[in-house]
Amino acid sequence: MKLLKLWLIFIFSSFSYVFAQEKTPDTYTILKPDRVFDGQQMQAGWWVLVKGNNIEAAGEPATIKAPPSAKIIDLKGMTLMPGLIEGHSHLFLHPYNETSWNDQVLNESRAERTARAIVHARETLMAGFTSERDLGTEGAGYDDVGLKAAINKGIIPGPRMMVATRAIVATGSYGPKNVVAENTIVQGAEEADGVEGITHAVRSQIGHGADVVKIYVDYRWGEYGTAEPTFTEEELKTAVEVAKSSGRIVAVHSSTTEGMRRAIAAGVTTIEHGDGGTLELFKMMKEKDIALCPTLAATEAISGYYLGWKKGIDAEPEMVKDKKYIFTEAMKAGVTICMGGDVGVFAHGDNAREMILMVEYGMPALDVLRSATSVNASVFKMRGVGNVKSGYLADLVAVQGNPSVDIKAVKQVKLVMKDGVIYRQE
Repeated sequence: MKLLKLWLIFIFSSFSYVFAQEKTPDTYTILKPDRVFDGQQMQAGWWVLVKGNNIEAAGEPATIKAPPSAKIIDLKGMTLMPGLIEGHSHLFLHPYNETSWNDQVLNESRAERTARAIVHARETLMAGFTSERDLGTEGAGYDDVGLKAAINKGIIPGPRMMVATRAIVATGSYGPKNVVAENTIVQGAEEADGVEGITHAVRSQIGHGADVVKIYVDYRWGEYGTAEPTFTEEELKTAVEVAKSSGRIVAVHSSTTEGMRRAIAAGVTTIEHGDGGTLELFKMMKEKDIALCPTLAATEAISGYYLGWKKGIDAEPEMVKDKKYIFTEAMKAGVTICMGGDVGVFAHGDNAREMILMVEYGMPALDVLRSATSVNASVFKMRGVGNVKSGYLADLVAVQGNPSVDIKAVKQVKLVMKDGVIYRQE
């Protein structure tokens, strides 16, 4: 019995901070950082008062009224921010240089993939990302709905999840490819065709728990493996109409000019990747209030991890140059830009890599902080998060230094609070 107790202590020691604070409705905590990024601006000298799972007050110390019993957390030298929001993630995937996408979908059991997703969820939260939009299980069915429920029930630690379940693709366009016609293999997303077919798929996924509808408006199904549009404009308009009638947003994978044009005409909510973007298309996105989630980090990860590019040593690959171009053109056009890196292509917990690249590609650091907090919350219709203000949920992260001066500070996470519970404190 003594050995068993020692073993349990060893196993759970690394998770001890997860249970460091029990949340009660009358628990008060005062956070005293050097500065607060409130989701819009950097505020010097602010304090934040948390009661239970909500922010009670935020502002100058003289405005903060708390009982003598309030717990005080001194965050000297730190910036307190809203919990960061990951805009494009796949918790059921891990980097392809570990295991190829095909092998993950075909050869890793659902139990293994869920076990990995549990670890990925914890790593995401500990990196300061208290919310995330997960855009497809890639062959793991509706398991993201169960993962979300386990997090919400407090069974496992993880971010607040907005899930897309299976995602939707045109028949024959996605993978894994079935090279033997009589074989039945797992597909990486749900296949649908025609107005009736895509209507059914949208409604079915919503019925199974999807918070966001994800559609691949183009994919690598051209004659020579090139990316080409999949769904017609009529099909996409129908899908958007059905999804939005239920209050859901629509995110679309797009890497071609024509695919983007059809998606914009259909009135989607966000375009992911946007590699076929032009200034004309970005102007149309601005007019229709469609946001771009550029996934810069995925492009660099593919170029580096998988294609051997050595950043800072080798010449930039064309795909990196193209990504910089579309990102710059989108900013010129005034498109709303979400922060989302396509995590899963690279390691979970390294989510802030996207924020660092956004600054490197020309976006002001303060705008990047907004993208990862208030902008993502607004575009994704996430309530009660993304800002530090009275009445909002107590999802907060403290980092060493000032990320509006040096964005790399977002990787120096010292405190993570979600729903008023402290999960990490250094």
